[in-house]
Amino acid sequence: MARKAASLELAVLGLLHESPLHGYELRKRLNLLLGWGRLLSYGSLYHALKRLLRAGLINEVTATTPGVSRRQRIVYQITAAGQQYFGEQITDTGPAAWEDDSFNMRFAFFSRTDTEVRLRILEGRLSRLQERLDRARHSGRGGSGDDRYLSELRRHSIESVEREVTWLTDLINAERATDRSLDGPPGAPATEDTITSAAPAADATT
Repeated sequence: MARKAASLELAVLGLLHESPLHGYELRKRLNLLLGWGRLLSYGSLYHALKRLLRAGLINEVTATTPGVSRRQRIVYQITAAGQQYFGEQITDTGPAAWEDDSFNMRFAFFSRTDTEVRLRILEGRLSRLQERLDRARHSGRGGSGDDRYLSELRRHSIESVEREVTWLTDLINAERATDRSLDGPPGAPATEDTITSAAPAADATT
């Protein structure tokens, strides 16, 4: 739960880093960022905004909406402290950046990072998924007595992770190719096995 809250706060800071926004527009953009599989409630957003306000990472100003009613709205904007914090968090390449919610948010703001940061996060994520595949495949051995639907669920989970592994491998190769085109002669393309062996060591407790 704490990790999800931190990821949401990071997303809020990332969007406010681009421009000040009022709550409705911020929620709309966050929902686009989160994708179709998850809709953000107003309650979750305003809890995140309150935490960021208390921490001094954002502030709020009252703006008048143009038009006949000239209704006043609260607009949120990032502070200098918020910009510094966002910059530190978005370039953090530790194990927390590889987890499901954290990775998705960080990936959404990859344009704010350099190639080295992107590669370390992508390689770490790939390493984490390879661990999941190994556990899932191992747990499926000798499971001939499994319920049919349990077996189908396991198969679906494995195939989903395999698709993401392929996607990550392609992204890593693209990042490396771009880096080589800027810095030197090309080398051999990466494979899932070579990327995994080069990835930072994953946290064994996860």
